[in-house]
Amino acid sequence: MHKCILPFLFSLSFAFSEDISYSWIKKIPKPWVLSQKSLDTHLKNFHRKFPNFHDRLIALNLWRIGTPYGIFCLGEERGVDKDPIIRIDTSDCTVHVLTTIAFAESKSFNEARYSMIKIHYKPDKKGKIEPTYKSRWHFTSDRLLNHSRTTDITSTICNFSDLENVEIELNRKENGKQFLDLGWTSKESINFIPINKVSNQIVNKLPRICGVAFVKRNYFKNGIVIAHEGYVINRKNLIHASSKEKMTVNVDFLSYLSEKKKNQFDGVMFYNIKER
Repeated sequence: MHKCILPFLFSLSFAFSEDISYSWIKKIPKPWVLSQKSLDTHLKNFHRKFPNFHDRLIALNLWRIGTPYGIFCLGEERGVDKDPIIRIDTSDCTVHVLTTIAFAESKSFNEARYSMIKIHYKPDKKGKIEPTYKSRWHFTSDRLLNHSRTTDITSTICNFSDLENVEIELNRKENGKQFLDLGWTSKESINFIPINKVSNQIVNKLPRICGVAFVKRNYFKNGIVIAHEGYVINRKNLIHASSKEKMTVNVDFLSYLSEKKKNQFDGVMFYNIKER
């Protein structure tokens, strides 16, 4: 299946650049087949060819199309979750978003691993960041509201009348128990745009690259708001790790929203990706 889908995905990928040529990416090996040494070389080349952070973020997104899908594939390499802190051979939706940021700001795998710790984990009361299961940003909505690197912009790109609000206690289920055993819950007021209100007018106000998070109302009962996330590029394309396609894909964003899916999303939040 991958062999027949990928050429089509690449034809989309390189059709939407804005005065930046990404054709070089088609000439280099795919990231999931590289040794760590080779990956380090390519990351340095991405910095040289795309010195602007957001151009580089787009380029890395394009390079990673076709990455095999693997859910819950990151951890702390110890304790509750012994999966790697960072990897490039597989990803799920949030892993794709966060590791792409880490690789975009790094010139080596080891540097990206350090960056991933800063992105994926919360500081303690003294400001120190340690990769532990309980300090991980487990909830995307929590990250969008409270992390300086992925900041919510939903309310700034649409009319107030387009928004829907949910008052929710993150990580608190209807029965009062925590969804994850983290030792915290957080009461939040969260705005999102219902799917039927997402228009070309709204999408045209987005930055050239930004994040999108997909809201699912039937998750609210578990203290969860977001069910999926990815990147919107050039206000048109959605690049995301797809559980359905079993790999990272590039599709038309508005067409994706309009598809009738078995587990249809109910709304979206948009967020900026800020350079370190």
